[in-house]
Amino acid sequence: MPDQSSVEVRARRLGLALAVVRDLREFRDPVSAEELEQFETDVLAGFVLARASAGLADGTIRRDVGHLEQVRTRFGRPLWDMEPADADVSTTWTSSASCSAARSATS
Repeated sequence: MPDQSSVEVRARRLGLALAVVRDLREFRDPVSAEELEQFETDVLAGFVLARASAGLADGTIRRDVGHLEQVRTRFGRPLWDMEPADADVSTTWTSSASCSAARSATS
């Protein structure tokens, strides 16, 4: 097994490096609800712009944004606070809603 110094030399030759990353939340002042809402709007606008730049159809982007908004509404908090278990609950909710809609359509 190579020692640490030989691994570092190879990594430098490949242009790779590691860095320590800290959680910035502990160094930032708390944000207001208005600032958080503005940030969410900016992130969603960036998402739409990226999808449009990739050449996706407007209808596809509209559906994607609609799904994100549904999950956000159901979750009740910013999407970046979601954990895998939250996504499982959201998927179950969506599946149940789809089944209910399908049952209504066939009745």
